[in-house]
Amino acid sequence: MAKNNQHRKLGVNPAHRRAMLMNLAENLIKHKRIKTTDSRAKALREYIEPLVTKAKKGDLNSRRMVLRKLHKDAAQTLFDEIGPAYADRHGGYTRIVKLGFRDGDKAAVSLIEFVDFEGAVETTATVAEEKETE
Repeated sequence: MAKNNQHRKLGVNPAHRRAMLMNLAENLIKHKRIKTTDSRAKALREYIEPLVTKAKKGDLNSRRMVLRKLHKDAAQTLFDEIGPAYADRHGGYTRIVKLGFRDGDKAAVSLIEFVDFEGAVETTATVAEEKETE
């Protein structure tokens, strides 16, 4: 009987998983959207959404908690740009769009992006158009 399975293992050891999620989160903060496998996108959603909630709060303790999970420059961007942009939103800061399967290993590929963020270059409609042309 499996109990207390709080996170996705992603087929790697815990140190690698923490480092991978930190890198994915920092890339998502930097680029506002990234393309990755479906399981990694779902794990990243669980990782990044509490950080955005802490960034909305913006106090010293929240900043210290976020700095445990991200590097300094990514945390600064999170608190300066992304947190204030979602001040009126109650959760659901990310969106996962399934893009199909990768050619090499047939892994399910998804696009994870921030919802209703003005800094994003493309819209989901253009991503859907790209998906149809493939």
